[in-house]
Amino acid sequence: MSAPYDLIIIGAGAAGLMCAGAAGQRGKSVLVLDHADKAGEKIRISGGGRCNFTNLHCGPKNFISQNPHFCKSALSRYNPQDFIELIERHKIAWHEKRQTNMQLGQLFCDGSSQQIIDMLLSECAKGGVTLKLGQNVLSACKKDDGFHVTTGGTTARQSHIARNLVIACGGASIPKMGASKLGYELARQFGLGVVDIRPALVPLTLTDSEFEPLKALAGLATPANVTAQKTAFNEAVLITHRGLSGPAILQISSYLEPGQPIEIDLAPGVNINQAIDQARKERGALSPKSFIERLGIPARLAQHLARPISAARMADLSKAQIATLSAAIKTWRIKPAGTEGYRKAEVTLGGVDTADLSSKSLEAKSVKGLYFIGEVVDVTGHLGGHNFQWAWASGMACAAAID
Repeated sequence: MSAPYDLIIIGAGAAGLMCAGAAGQRGKSVLVLDHADKAGEKIRISGGGRCNFTNLHCGPKNFISQNPHFCKSALSRYNPQDFIELIERHKIAWHEKRQTNMQLGQLFCDGSSQQIIDMLLSECAKGGVTLKLGQNVLSACKKDDGFHVTTGGTTARQSHIARNLVIACGGASIPKMGASKLGYELARQFGLGVVDIRPALVPLTLTDSEFEPLKALAGLATPANVTAQKTAFNEAVLITHRGLSGPAILQISSYLEPGQPIEIDLAPGVNINQAIDQARKERGALSPKSFIERLGIPARLAQHLARPISAARMADLSKAQIATLSAAIKTWRIKPAGTEGYRKAEVTLGGVDTADLSSKSLEAKSVKGLYFIGEVVDVTGHLGGHNFQWAWASGMACAAAID
């Protein structure tokens, strides 16, 4: 007896729904299973509720993986413009996030992220996709007649069979939304490797001694260049009630190894020694705090940075005080205690080993008909729409490969 479905997709998130709609419209019979009561929950909360659905500058350079070349094939065959054309067919208005003197390439819905979910569900409906929510996956295995997936929990046990199985259940980030390690467990069960996972795009926590002087600055944000492991990001830093966040911190968290320090430049592009020298000559009566503020640094942070300097005027700075002031502004060094963990992480670093997958189809090399797409794979994007673009591209690559 032939399997009832051409493919079962575990996961009704960005990658799973994208794959389902595309495969269904290619004439394949598709069943999508998800434990949640609603599809696309992580899409719904993304981008502050407006979904940062792609990035105009998305490319392999924006991803972290043990094999940095793996993502190239899928990304080249389904690019940001392809997704823009899809949302425009659905008449979804969008805009690019702009920052002073910078075009970030980050695209958002003018309205709600629910528009993206509705679009994906509409595409699934066009393809005759069967969507079953509230389905906890209890087991999955391969038999002679195809892949058998058993679900149950909130509903009675059911068995589902398909010729192909697509794992699109995401990573471990944001467990309160139901995220789990199911995808990695299934990969290991079928004999695939899994690169060690950890939270990424995540706020950093500080030790009590590091954080105590910063408590009064909670809620303050400022542009900065943050460096770790010879990697740097020039975006905003936010001081929180537990440590550091903001785009630059989230970005650098994906590169930061435990116990390593970060270095924060609060005046990117400024030759600080030249600026100090000029201020001492031309505005010697300025206080160090006022000097720091003139660099565009917020007043409360300027006061914090100037506190160790006893000189009242820039003209009175000693060599040691000049060095202290310069270091405070350009090389503020902090060693994080850790991160906020999966509960605050936007994505999961690591995942199913790309060495065990085809870069063209996302199919497991050792198990015919088994595919892994989206965040569950060891392909992690930068902040700003890149992870969504990987979801769309990997989903489309998989859909195109299903025979």
